[in-house]
Amino acid sequence: MPAITTVHESLPYIDPEPTPAERAAAESLITHERSLVPDDPHHALLPPPLSPTFSPLIQSELDRIAAKQPLKAIDLTRYEAPDAPSPSASKDELSSVLQKAYASATYLGARRAHLALLDSYGKNAWLVGNYQLEQELKSLETELGETKKEIDLLAVRRRRQQEEVEGEIKGLEEGWKRGVGRVLETEVAVEGLRAQVLEVRRKLA
Repeated sequence: MPAITTVHESLPYIDPEPTPAERAAAESLITHERSLVPDDPHHALLPPPLSPTFSPLIQSELDRIAAKQPLKAIDLTRYEAPDAPSPSASKDELSSVLQKAYASATYLGARRAHLALLDSYGKNAWLVGNYQLEQELKSLETELGETKKEIDLLAVRRRRQQEEVEGEIKGLEEGWKRGVGRVLETEVAVEGLRAQVLEVRRKLA
C-alpha cells in the first residue's frame, strides 16, 4: 500500500488570495501532472477492497433478491383454517386435518398472547425506546458541539501563530528573493566575463 509523503504547506492568514490567473496556472500544472501519473483508485490510507465470499445458501438468497422473487421460506397455509372434511374421509385424512387444526389453534393462541403483551407493555416500551434515542441524540449533539468548539479554538490558535511569525516569514521571503536576484546577477556577470575572456583570447590568437 502506498504511503502519503506529500506535505501541503498552507498559510491562509499570511499568503494573499491567488488571482484568477494564478489559480488557472496552478490548475493547469495540476492537470499536467495528473496526466503523467495515473490516479490511484484507492486512497493510500484505506485498506485494499475486500471481495466478499458467501456460502451457497446466502448466494442463492442474494440471487433471489436480485431476481425480485418472493420469499417462500414459511408455508403459511398451515395457519389457515382447514376445510371441513367430507363425511366419507378416511382416518388418515381426518388425522391430517386435525393436525392442521391444532397448528392453527396454537398459532392463534400465541398471537393472541403476543397482542395482549403488546397492549399491556408496548406503549411503555416504545416510550422508553424513544427516551433512549433522545438521550443518545443529545449525547451526539454535545459531542458535535465540543468538536466544533475545538476546531474553532484550533483555527484561532493557528491564526495567532501565523500572525506572530508573519513579519519574520516576509523578511525571510524578501531575503530569499534578494539572494536569488544576486545569484542571477552573478551568473549574468560571469557570462559577460566569460565572453570578454573568449574575445581577448581570439584577439591574442
